[in-house]
Amino acid sequence: MRKITFAVVTLVGVCGFGSSKMFGQDISSKAVAADVITSDTVMDQQFLLLRQDIRSIKKRVVAANLTLTENEAAKFWPLFEQYSADLAEVTDTRIALIEEYAEEYGTLTDEQADSLIRRWLDTDISAALLRQKYVPILRKVLPAKKAATFFQLDGRISMMIDVELTSRLPLMQSQE
Repeated sequence: MRKITFAVVTLVGVCGFGSSKMFGQDISSKAVAADVITSDTVMDQQFLLLRQDIRSIKKRVVAANLTLTENEAAKFWPLFEQYSADLAEVTDTRIALIEEYAEEYGTLTDEQADSLIRRWLDTDISAALLRQKYVPILRKVLPAKKAATFFQLDGRISMMIDVELTSRLPLMQSQE
């Protein structure tokens, strides 16, 4: 079984926060940090660190772009933490799929490829359903525009991560 190697880039690099105009705020940027992953242990450690970075930066981006009163903040941030924990379950599934793809790359059958893409799309559905679940929950503590702003930010960050991550994975057909 041939393992592929792929680069994991911190969210700072993934999202291009050096061009923070996208979020309408001046957010300090860090240099892009890319580490090539070749072993399961290192991969697990890198994903853990990446996830911690993503959560930290995501929280800072939301805080910088979502103007909350003291009362709103007191209610919002615990919900944000719960939402982030729930979203981490979807992320765990995606990471497992990437690891499975890496393990099987070069020997994937059509059935395996079909299974991988279907399960990846299922994670997209799970993430969308989670966001739908949290809209009314956040609306109980935030006005509509502020809740919508949060989901705009969350969506932008998620899309940028997905684009960067999936663009770094070799195409299935190229294994032939």
